Order: sequence, then structure tokens, then C-alpha cells
Amino acid sequence: MLGYIERVITARTVEELWSYHCDEMARFGFDRLLYGFTRFRTARSLGSAEDFLILTNHDESYIDPFMNESMYLQAPTVRWALENSGTCSWSWINEHPEILTEPEKRVVQFNRQHNVNAGYTISFKDVSVRSKGAIGLIAHEGLKQADVDRLWQRDGRQITAMNNIAHLKITSLPYSAARKMLTDRQRETLEWVGEGKTTQDIATIMGLTPATIEKHLRLAREALDVETTAQAVLKASFQNQIFVVPA
Repeated sequence: MLGYIERVITARTVEELWSYHCDEMARFGFDRLLYGFTRFRTARSLGSAEDFLILTNHDESYIDPFMNESMYLQAPTVRWALENSGTCSWSWINEHPEILTEPEKRVVQFNRQHNVNAGYTISFKDVSVRSKGAIGLIAHEGLKQADVDRLWQRDGRQITAMNNIAHLKITSLPYSAARKMLTDRQRETLEWVGEGKTTQDIATIMGLTPATIEKHLRLAREALDVETTAQAVLKASFQNQIFVVPA
């Protein structure tokens, strides 16, 4: 556990951390993971899918329809994660099929077709009502849910702690859900805006013309898919793309 913590806290990129975390979870019997996080949740929506941070080692044949066709919105494990915090065995899905909606039953059938049969969900307790993070831990194909529940009785506390540590680290690292990372100039320009500097101030500080500063701000807004510079500063901050130490 100490070795895991040391590796996670020294990770400099999401990709580095995720690769290591997947390897560690596989040692416990969970060879497929699906992590999701958003800071744009509302009372009625999870926000735009383009703003999600999704990490997975699932095959594309599973994850493409699950995400791109919005099947995740009807997944019973996602419903549980949105309504609860903590850990949950998937045994309730098999034991109480009567509480599933018809769309949820179709997702369960889709999962079974892809050998997604047994596992656990961890819903992280976030400090903001706008934030929500969760991870699905899918067991090896040969394991039944009863096997996974026995495994969890033995190692569940450690697995839960490791995933919470990974979640906290992931949310502190730079990422762009839409894979549109800001350039160095765009980041620096937004940082100066965040410091309260005017366009003219920033042009003087960076040794550029005001027109060039306006261009960097426009491209930053486009990359972040927002309408105003204030929104760009906020979103870039949420994604840990500004005011960070370069990896």
C-alpha cells in the first residue's frame, strides 16, 4: 500500500497514473475499469459529455456504444453512483431485477453480451454539488459475483482506499476531456486574465500586441468550447490547465 501511495502521489500525468492504477486493480481481480468525473453537474443533468473526464481500459467495442450512444445514462450502476456515495456490490442487479427500468434492463443485457457480469462501483464523495466522480471495477470474466463479494470482504477496504487516492490525484492533474489542451501562450494569457490584468497589461507583460493577445484568448475560448473569457478561465482552472507546475 505504501508503494502504491508513493507511485500515485509522484505521478505527473493522468496517463501515467491510470496505467499504474489499472495494473494494480488487475492484481485484485478487476481487469477492466471505467472511471468518470465531471465538474459541471446540475440538478437535472451531468452536463455535456464533452466535459467529462473518462478513463477506461475497456475494449472499444464496449465503450464506444456505451458512451457515444449515451447508454451510460440508463446504466443502473450509474444511477446508484449518482444517488449514493461509497461502495456497492453489483449483486443487487441480479437479486432485484424488478426495480430496474426497461432501459436499465437493456443496459444489463448489453453488459452481459460483453462479459461485464460481476463487479463493484465506488462513488466518490465530492465537496462540490457540481462535481461527481465514480469508478466501475469489472471482475475477470471467469469470476462470479459471489466470488467478487468474497474477494471484497478480504480486500475491499484496501481497494476502496486505493481508488479514493487515485481519484484525488486524478482531479489534481491537468486534463482536457475534449482532448483540446491549451497551448503555452493560451495558458499564460488566461493566467494573466485570472490575475486581473487587462489586454493591454498582458500585451506589455508578454511583449506582444493587444491584437495577438486577443487572438490567444479567442483560440483558448474555442479550445475550451466556451463563449466568454471568464468562462475560459473558470473551465481551464477546473481542468487544472492553468496555474500548474509543468510536468
